[in-house]
Amino acid sequence: MSLLSRRTLLTIALPAMAGSVARAEDAEDYPSHPVSFIVPFAPGGGTDILARLLGQKLETRLGKSFVVENRPGSGTVIATNFIAKSPPDGYTIMMSVSSLAIDATLYKKLPYDPVKDIAMVALVATVPFVLVVNTSSPVQSVDDLIKLAKTRPLSYGSGGIGAFHHLAAALFTGMAGIKATHVPYHGTAPALTDLMGGYIQFMFSDLGPALPLITAGKLRALAVTTKQQFPSLPDVPPLADAVPGFDLAAWQGVIAPSGTPQPILIKLNDAINTIVGMEDLRSRLKDLGMNPVGRGSPAELQLFLESEIARWGKVVDAAGIAGTE
Repeated sequence: MSLLSRRTLLTIALPAMAGSVARAEDAEDYPSHPVSFIVPFAPGGGTDILARLLGQKLETRLGKSFVVENRPGSGTVIATNFIAKSPPDGYTIMMSVSSLAIDATLYKKLPYDPVKDIAMVALVATVPFVLVVNTSSPVQSVDDLIKLAKTRPLSYGSGGIGAFHHLAAALFTGMAGIKATHVPYHGTAPALTDLMGGYIQFMFSDLGPALPLITAGKLRALAVTTKQQFPSLPDVPPLADAVPGFDLAAWQGVIAPSGTPQPILIKLNDAINTIVGMEDLRSRLKDLGMNPVGRGSPAELQLFLESEIARWGKVVDAAGIAGTE
């Protein structure tokens, strides 16, 4: 090899090596200032509660504040687009949900690519949902709800278009052969408030915000969305008992902008997986109706996201809501 060729290679290689070292040093010092932790729903819902619990643990473990910022609207599209367009430096992350995969099929056009523009950081939990009605409702069972829907118009709430609440209800009404009007809200909490106020007749909710209302007698639980019952709701049957084949659970995970340095993604992944393994947090997650996960590398979770897009695409198609403008 000529001296010129060697010099040329060194000219190319040295900046790349310097960049690699700089990124490693960045990860070593990360975080050096507060991190914005985005939540795609209004305060009070299960995702918001989880983000605040996780943020507190991350602050203790990594030594800097993880400041929760709620950015609700358009299901999770507004918040996810904000993340996709944020600097990929590890200082803006988001508590994401299954909608990240659902929206790829639900919408004809998105302002971001859920695979190319998003980096998976960690998978925190899976989340079965519960079908609830107001306790003043005459509906005592899923069969009662189906019969009522066949006699008069009903409406159901969700945390936004494309949110799991929406998808679960759309699939349920389709499989049960009934119709109901979808009313999207900016998160679970305001939808539950209107359910208690009688403005909507039913909804699918994550257990975290719904359980205290069920326990207080303000909501009636009719069924859970998985074939397994909730330990905290031992008398509430699976929805599949009334609608055979129904079996859905959402997931909660942390994401970052694509291009975030791998050492930072790995550092966050290790921290979150360790935190989810802590007994006090696992116990709290179960109290919220979530099943702790806390495993998988960022690279493995990127493949998981791609498989989820394919899996949820089939569910969206079956629910008849694919291709929303």
